Amino acid sequence: MRKYRILCLTDHDRHSKENSLYSILSGMSQHIRCEQVIVASRSSNKNISFFDDFDFSKIYGLKVTNGFNYEDAKSDLYKKIVEVDPNDFDIIFLRLPRPISDEFLRALQLNFSQKCFVNKPSGIITCSSKSVLLNFPDVCPPIRLCHSIQEIMVFSDMYNTVLKPLKEYGGKGIIRIKDRVINDGEQDWELEKYLRKIEPTITKDGYLAMKYLENVSQGDKRLIVVGGEVLAASLRLPPDDSWLCNVAMGGTSVASQADENELKIIESINPYLKQQGILIYGADTLVDDNGQRTLSEINALSIGGFPQAEKQTGKPIIKMTLDKIVDYADVHYQS
Repeated sequence: MRKYRILCLTDHDRHSKENSLYSILSGMSQHIRCEQVIVASRSSNKNISFFDDFDFSKIYGLKVTNGFNYEDAKSDLYKKIVEVDPNDFDIIFLRLPRPISDEFLRALQLNFSQKCFVNKPSGIITCSSKSVLLNFPDVCPPIRLCHSIQEIMVFSDMYNTVLKPLKEYGGKGIIRIKDRVINDGEQDWELEKYLRKIEPTITKDGYLAMKYLENVSQGDKRLIVVGGEVLAASLRLPPDDSWLCNVAMGGTSVASQADENELKIIESINPYLKQQGILIYGADTLVDDNGQRTLSEINALSIGGFPQAEKQTGKPIIKMTLDKIVDYADVHYQS
């Protein structure tokens, strides 16, 4: 039975005490299939050459032991790190929050092309763009990738619209167009004047236009999916005075379950995500005009909520996740 050495790349200065990383890595260090777990942070000055200059010959990390936690890591990831050779590891576990450049991800995958990534950098690049939803029109609301103000105007004439910048996260930059007025979650703006302000981004990168769903008050459900299986779900509800459900934007989160339609959605998108090298992802759903859950977003970078889901469900969510990671590595190294 092969045991794996795991290198986790993260950025602990951007974490809160609720971050799932600490519970996951603590459990990983005790897993029967894990020989060693090292976590290296982008926040350490010693790792500037690795993260900024793409010098992948060495990295400074902390050996993870049982009880690894947020409070200790705040100092230990500066004071107790040691030099290691990234080539000595079997699994590279990416828990890097945005912002992280596509150039870094591409270079990382190219340099460690034989290693098992969770998740694969090229897949993260693909799935970090909101445009990934264009691959799943049958399970999404009406959507269109817009590269001009005219395209946005045409779409918003057909539907009340939500505009999403392709590479933002946590609800940032999302705006709603209703009755030719834009709302950014705080106030209303004149439609054409606002679009002119963001026109350079529209032209360069594009915006994803999606039909605004009037049932948004019923909540945005996050499904945690590992190895194609929904392990947990949480329902994020918007505050009374907003249409944005993101917890970072003032929403609240409660335990939930995937319904039959959501399980079908996951079944339909899994083959594509598996092909992209995505083992762990979050899928968000909203209630459409027919009262059915529909896919609104995919997150494949730094999925949270694992210890919270474990408490809410009573299931060993973290161990289930770790088992799927080592099974995934087994397949990688057998192929």
